[in-house]
Amino acid sequence: MRRFRFYTLILVVVAALVASLPSPSQRSPELLRPLRPLVRGSRGAVAAGTPLVTEAGMRMFHAGGNAVDAGVAALFAGAVVEYSHYGFGGEAPILIRTRDGQVFSIAGVGTAPRLATAEFFRKRRPGIEELRGLADEGPIPSTGLLPALVPGMVDAGLVALERFGTKSFAEVVQPALELADGGPIDEMRSGSIARSVRFFQHWPTSQHVFLPNGHLPRPGEIFRQPDLARTLRAMAAAEKAARQKGDRAGGLEAVRNYFYRGEIARKIDAFSRENNGLLRYEDMAAFHLDPEQPLHTTYKEYEVYKNGFWTQGAVMLEALNLLERFDLAAMRHNSAEYLHTLVEALKLAYADRDSYYADPKFVPPPMELLSKKYAEARAKLIDPAVASTDFRPGEIALRPPVHPSHYPGPKAGISDALAARDTTCLNVMDRDGVVFSATPSGAWLPSVIAGDTGIPLTQRGQSFLVIEGHPNVIEPGKRPRITLSPTLVTRHGQAYLALSTPGGDNQDQSLLQILLNVIEFGWNPQVAVEAPRFQTRHLVSSFDVHAMYSNSLLLDERISDAVYKELAARGHKVERRAAWQNGAAPTAIRFLADSGVLEAAADPYGMRYADAW
Repeated sequence: MRRFRFYTLILVVVAALVASLPSPSQRSPELLRPLRPLVRGSRGAVAAGTPLVTEAGMRMFHAGGNAVDAGVAALFAGAVVEYSHYGFGGEAPILIRTRDGQVFSIAGVGTAPRLATAEFFRKRRPGIEELRGLADEGPIPSTGLLPALVPGMVDAGLVALERFGTKSFAEVVQPALELADGGPIDEMRSGSIARSVRFFQHWPTSQHVFLPNGHLPRPGEIFRQPDLARTLRAMAAAEKAARQKGDRAGGLEAVRNYFYRGEIARKIDAFSRENNGLLRYEDMAAFHLDPEQPLHTTYKEYEVYKNGFWTQGAVMLEALNLLERFDLAAMRHNSAEYLHTLVEALKLAYADRDSYYADPKFVPPPMELLSKKYAEARAKLIDPAVASTDFRPGEIALRPPVHPSHYPGPKAGISDALAARDTTCLNVMDRDGVVFSATPSGAWLPSVIAGDTGIPLTQRGQSFLVIEGHPNVIEPGKRPRITLSPTLVTRHGQAYLALSTPGGDNQDQSLLQILLNVIEFGWNPQVAVEAPRFQTRHLVSSFDVHAMYSNSLLLDERISDAVYKELAARGHKVERRAAWQNGAAPTAIRFLADSGVLEAAADPYGMRYADAW
């Protein structure tokens, strides 16, 4: 009997010790084992969409370049090999921190053509578009030529290189040029081409590029883009000719002129006219970017920077202002209380996005939304026990919100899942604290190739609305309010963190969760990007018919059943989804100022890749 009591006592003690151990989401970072190791270096780090893109950036570091040189090289290389996600006719919002601590935003999104009016799209009759392989989901179609804007990515890269880099265009474009001459194709790109075959049947220029001689490229084959390679060589030649007469800036201006006011612009104009598109030479020639001041807020001892109200980036800033009023760490990571609080804060921030965000050159920016006083009042709307089912934008002096009755409900067969995946991410940092964070996108498959330029044109015009009086209504020369949202974080003014992700409307939700994983729970970036995430769809979709999925909440399958049931009990419409289909694919880089070490992370569930030196 005594022996039985002794062993019983031992079992009770062991059980108590096990129960007292922290759950996986509470453990220290050292006890959490990610699928992929964290990459560390002390000179430079690149975290991008594919190994080839990461390698392009690392080449610039080995050649003595800084983080901006590496970032632009990776940006251009990605436009060659990640054509499933973006291309040279697409977009690339960029955030840059300089060596002296200044932070700049580059609005790498194009403007609407002069012929692209709300009246044109309201009156447009479906018909020809369907015959040419277009999906006609909304007034502004999501494929084909009609949603094409002026390409913004090229000028964004050139402005970044000119103002903050050290290399020439020829140097940073060399990896991209080599890949255009021929590079190995992977499963993702081969599959994207296969799914686009029906579309290509209606666009011979696209079929010529992606189905050479009628052949579907298979994984492991060498995929060549000779038209694009010729375009890139001509751009480099324009720089070389100009530099023989002048300086580095003159050479980069010659590249810009060749693309936006020279041969490429004329070819895009001719192709658009021949195929009933709206884009014209005059739209291209009028386009030019300058660095802008970013939006920012503080969260505890951190400064968080985002692009302007022409993106959804302020959603994260609004949410952080709201969440700063809660003890998130005490709630425990991914507990029902923690997830409910984040979801409800995001619902409020997205309602403001869908009511007020737009191109600040056309609509006064709603800066009131980013004040701590505004967040204090909004935070009181979060019920800790019940999920809100309402669309609740705040009341601000600038203008009244647009009521959600203007937006349609979900439409059978229509999903924004494709748009959510057709983007990539790029983060670069060097030992001097220079940071480059970008979210390249647009001109994804299925894309229309502009004549023999090899350049796919963007479909980003679909992010505009045609609702009369809405700040994001389409207008000539205007930028749409896009989802692309890189993030740059400093700590006491020093470089600290860069992160970005694809995911459409999910981008700032995922990035917010990763940022809190690092700040609130002390996890290293690799653990942070691999951790299970949620996605709320209680917002107006930025794509297709701009539908709302009221109170819809998607949970990673790794989040416990108990949490799932508790969230459902609070009124959330909860659904499961696989870890490999989590709607985002982030990368992140952290700088440890005390040691000078750079830590680069990449989401294995999204096939991202990171390297450091």
